[in-house]
Amino acid sequence: MKILALDSSGLTASVAVVEDEITIAEYTVNYKKTHSQTLLPMLDEISKMTELDLATVDAIALAAGPGSFTGLRIGSATAKGLAQALQKPIVPVPTVDGLAGNLFGTDKLVCPLMDARRNQTYTGLYEFQKQGDTYRMNRILEQCAVALDEILEKINSLGREVIFLGDGVPVFCKQIEREIAVPYTFAPNFCNRQRASVIAWLGIQLFAEGKVQTALEHAPEYLRLSQAERERIEAMQ
Repeated sequence: MKILALDSSGLTASVAVVEDEITIAEYTVNYKKTHSQTLLPMLDEISKMTELDLATVDAIALAAGPGSFTGLRIGSATAKGLAQALQKPIVPVPTVDGLAGNLFGTDKLVCPLMDARRNQTYTGLYEFQKQGDTYRMNRILEQCAVALDEILEKINSLGREVIFLGDGVPVFCKQIEREIAVPYTFAPNFCNRQRASVIAWLGIQLFAEGKVQTALEHAPEYLRLSQAERERIEAMQ
């Protein structure tokens, strides 16, 4: 199984090629450039460095949302174009699931936080449970867009130690420190942002379950209306 994975859902852009249990290549950038400037050049560089024939990939895994509206549209357009040209399926991976997968195997609760603006966060709650010789990621709370105090209230009610990660941590860390009632830590730099290799890992699992889409079927999962759509609705009221 060879899978190409893309993630442009947040501030970080990431591209990876994973074959079976091996990450062949991963290119991740978190810098002040738009994903329209970075995503395709990153894919091109990986293809050249690994002598990758894109026709040999089995599927394209994509962080399908939620996240930055612009970033999601760029990732979606890139994946749809590749899927159409290569006649390959798209495997949509929930963005927040992908972030949580960075902390594979921990016995703590995992709470990804993405800054959704307007005092909200894209978040969820996860745990890893041992199954045979590996771990399975379970969703305690599926990805959602909520105010931070709502997710903190849920965490406090569970009474378990938690690890936070994602670009929402610098935004919300002060509020977390004020309102959290359980032991907590913030994930370190090497595992606190989006990584396409994690999207690939989850994509392989979803592919095996038949959860794929055609290029025509795929659309980003925004979870809420864009600012432009909200302003249009407010203007009509």
